[in-house]
Amino acid sequence: MDFERANTVNGSSVGRIVDFVRVMYRPHYALYGLLWVLALEGTAALVSGVPVRWHPTWETAVRLLVVLVVLLYLRMVDEQKDLEYDRINNPDRPLVTGAISATELRVSMALIGIVSVAASLTLSVASAVTITAALAYGLFLWAAEETVPAVRRNIMVNLVITYPVQLLVTAYVVVSAIDTGQVEQQWQAYATAIIFAGAFLQFEFARKTTKMIAPEQLLYSNTLGATGSAVTTVLFAAAAVAADLLLAQPWQLGGAAAVIGWIPLVLIVIPLVGLREFLRTPRETFPLGPPVVFIIALYATLIAQAATA
Repeated sequence: MDFERANTVNGSSVGRIVDFVRVMYRPHYALYGLLWVLALEGTAALVSGVPVRWHPTWETAVRLLVVLVVLLYLRMVDEQKDLEYDRINNPDRPLVTGAISATELRVSMALIGIVSVAASLTLSVASAVTITAALAYGLFLWAAEETVPAVRRNIMVNLVITYPVQLLVTAYVVVSAIDTGQVEQQWQAYATAIIFAGAFLQFEFARKTTKMIAPEQLLYSNTLGATGSAVTTVLFAAAAVAADLLLAQPWQLGGAAAVIGWIPLVLIVIPLVGLREFLRTPRETFPLGPPVVFIIALYATLIAQAATA
């Protein structure tokens, strides 16, 4: 049942919001959030030198809940700030079709904000402040795209302006985990952001890389060329792997963690497979399978490494 048909059945605001979540916040978003939080917290614990083996706690569960609802919040922001672009390029989006209203989205965002900050306050004041900054930055992005033409039209400017919201969510997990004792206050804990930036950006570039000339769309290949954009995806993946190896130093670990710690080096083959398929076959878009598998495999490896070190 598509969004508009579901909306016909669920005529209330609550029903429309539920349908929006079901259609626009699919299970893979939650899976990504789950792996991101666990891999980030575990890796930060490992590289910062926590004296005990990392394992998820109730504080981890709270952080996970907050990140999941904040990702939904940011999805709602995107739905509104991309409205004019979607009218042309994605005419089936819920806000474009009228299947949900801007008011319903904004009320939902306000509720998410309250829940996120309140839940974070159970962890620490710094946790609440950091997640508030992430929520506020989402609103800043919305304002920037409406008032600064370059943010809407230049994908590189757009990337520079929009990506920091991911860094703020990463900072939330690290700062909160430090405050609750799962991570030590060391520079290495913050440096783990490089791993997750590289992993995310290799997927971000892959999904916006094509051999087609499409000046009306925001594509990295429009600026870097198809080959340049495709190669950049692999470079970001390599940066993620290099950062992990330098921070985790698997050569200093023992037992299973030492073996698991070298797996990321092997995983770099995955984005190379995607690059080869894109460059050597007639397909016009970069295959998304390899970037997705790379993220899942890397994050799962990081979780296993932290849990066995």
